[in-house]
Amino acid sequence: MTRRPLKSRASGWAQKLAAWLAGTAVTPNQISIASMGFATLAGAAFYLGGLWLLAAALFIQLRLICNLLDGMVAVEGGKSTPDGPFWNEAPDRLSDILIITGLGYGIGLPALGWAAAAMAIFTAYIRELGNGADFSGPVAKPQRMALLTVAALIGTFMPSVLPYALWILLIGTAATVLRRSYNLVQDLKT
Repeated sequence: MTRRPLKSRASGWAQKLAAWLAGTAVTPNQISIASMGFATLAGAAFYLGGLWLLAAALFIQLRLICNLLDGMVAVEGGKSTPDGPFWNEAPDRLSDILIITGLGYGIGLPALGWAAAAMAIFTAYIRELGNGADFSGPVAKPQRMALLTVAALIGTFMPSVLPYALWILLIGTAATVLRRSYNLVQDLKT
């Protein structure tokens, strides 16, 4: 399984937390499931708006921490399972839908939310059609989550930025799909 290159994987706090989790009964798949729980909370907070947007930013970050730790516990902690690749990918796709559509519904633009969520899923689909190693952007998962976190924080005090953030997300993920599609086609030709 190819892994997204992440600097945070080498950080001391992540290594210590992953090592601690690996020594418990917690499985990588359970951590992946927890990431969906945080995504559900983030989407609900986006839907509620107002000061809940601060919670959305927090829940997005907790989702990302789970997303980091599930792989570290599986690989570095030696707790991988045959069904691990499913649990590594499927929760991420559902999490994208929950968070992005939550924002779309929260700002009264559900169609835009669904379009942006579809593009986010399409980026992963194109990556998986290849060898699973094309994590190129401009708006891959780390950039999507950073954009949504910043939008939540700013949107708490300036809600008018939220539709723009969703449009940027849609356009950026569409550009990512095009870039990855081009890369995939070029790889298939060689």
